[in-house]
Amino acid sequence: MGALTVYLDASVLVALFVQDSLKERAMAFLRATHPVLFVSDFASAEFSSAIAHRVRIGAITEAGARAAFTNYDDWTGRMAALLRTESADINAATVFVRRLDLTLRAPDAINIAIARRVGAALATFDRKMAEAAAALGVTVAAA
Repeated sequence: MGALTVYLDASVLVALFVQDSLKERAMAFLRATHPVLFVSDFASAEFSSAIAHRVRIGAITEAGARAAFTNYDDWTGRMAALLRTESADINAATVFVRRLDLTLRAPDAINIAIARRVGAALATFDRKMAEAAAALGVTVAAA
């Protein structure tokens, strides 16, 4: 049996690199499963946006954000394969958000589309996103 391949969304990535209530859960998932990791350029942009937002609301300092960015870049460079978002991902995400039964937001749909394209399980802490991914036939990792 092959190694578990997992696409990490921003909710998991943020938890790994800043103080977060889900940090231990994210770390325990990685320790327990030893997956082959995928991170997209899109998830990286979402990660960066989430960290910047935490600075704006005073949840972390600018120095803390810079450290998170550096640690993230170093870690992903060593531990994850970087995926580039493709136009086919945007097209698939458009189809997903037009499924009105799923109530998906475009960013979540893009992440699901990327995970589906590469055949990876989706690791997310977003319950609604996980439910939509499952409905679309994408395996959801028990993060």
